[in-house]
Amino acid sequence: MLTIENTSRRRVRDYESERRASSKKGRRKINFSLLNIGKGIDIPFVLLIFVLLAIGITMMFSASYPVAYYEIGDSYYYLKRQLIFALIGLVVMIAVSFVDYHYYHRFAAIILGISYFALVLVLVLPSQEGGVHRWIGVGMFGIQASEISKFAIILFMAHWGSRYYDRMDTLKYGVLPGAAVFLSTAFLLLFEPHYSCIVIIGILTVVMMYVSGIKIKWLAIGAAVLAVLILLLWVTGMLTYAMERMDGWGQALSDDLDRDMWNSTWQTRNSLYAIGSGGLFGLGLGQSRQKYLYLPEPQNDFIFAIVCEELGLVGAVLILLIFALLVWRGIIISLRARDRFGKLLGIGLTTHIGLQVVLNILVITDWLPNTGISLPFFSYGGSSLLTLMFEMGVILAVSRTSNIEKS
Repeated sequence: MLTIENTSRRRVRDYESERRASSKKGRRKINFSLLNIGKGIDIPFVLLIFVLLAIGITMMFSASYPVAYYEIGDSYYYLKRQLIFALIGLVVMIAVSFVDYHYYHRFAAIILGISYFALVLVLVLPSQEGGVHRWIGVGMFGIQASEISKFAIILFMAHWGSRYYDRMDTLKYGVLPGAAVFLSTAFLLLFEPHYSCIVIIGILTVVMMYVSGIKIKWLAIGAAVLAVLILLLWVTGMLTYAMERMDGWGQALSDDLDRDMWNSTWQTRNSLYAIGSGGLFGLGLGQSRQKYLYLPEPQNDFIFAIVCEELGLVGAVLILLIFALLVWRGIIISLRARDRFGKLLGIGLTTHIGLQVVLNILVITDWLPNTGISLPFFSYGGSSLLTLMFEMGVILAVSRTSNIEKS
């Protein structure tokens, strides 16, 4: 009995020791025997991804076909491209799920460096419509540098938090590294400009620092310093673009708007019209009225307004519940990972999904200023969908070795 018990304990301990031993020997080949610990990928998490992806593509097509026909002459234009992105994304997700996530642990600094390179590169490339610098063109497609940055920051913070977990309550190891990575990334994003991404990576950095063990007092001090920096940027005029995006915030349905304010609140106002028109059960799939050139870019950041109009409050709440289940399952997978790095990485990636959903809903309901925050699995866009599916693959890689029932 004692021998069997000792053997069982050794098997649990040997996972980390074998990985370290293989790293010292310089082996690069994936150790599939280690990956197959447990019962494979987490089936409930995969099913939730498929459900959200299927609903998202359906709603994206419903929201996009009028504007696609009017602007391009092909009602199926956005659908065809999104299906291609989705298929590639599924392949990427499955492939990444077979990769030992500890490899990201080794190359965290390199991936962070790649994100910096991408952020600098977009600044020297020609600007896009509106004078912004956000896209790196690759043939017919484009990659948003900020999407790389979100993953890179989560990865670096997970790497750092797991490596120095016993010293994360200190200024040197707990505060300065995270603050340096966030501020340097935010500085580059400031010149794109891409303020919504700054907000997202700021919240993600705080979350990662907190779950890594940093003391609350350091977060309070950091918030005060950040407030001072924002004030200085506002005084120096570097927040002009952000202030313009805040024009009309909370006033979309006001009766005494001048012409300029009426135009600046056009998108948010029609978003609220769409949400209100849906009522309890919606107008029916495909029956939205606001998508007929009233609500600008309905297939992108404001797609959930069309969801509310066509599926109503009941349909919208059900979709949000599915998102909540996905986030809950992701957290469960992460908490039951076999090592600290897997826990932190999984929590960070899962938080990213939930954060973007919450911020997107707050924007379309005018609780936050109108800024570009996509809705995961729903909003049109190749780089955001592919990055999202890659992150889902990483969480599934963590689930392969998690102590959790997967069937």
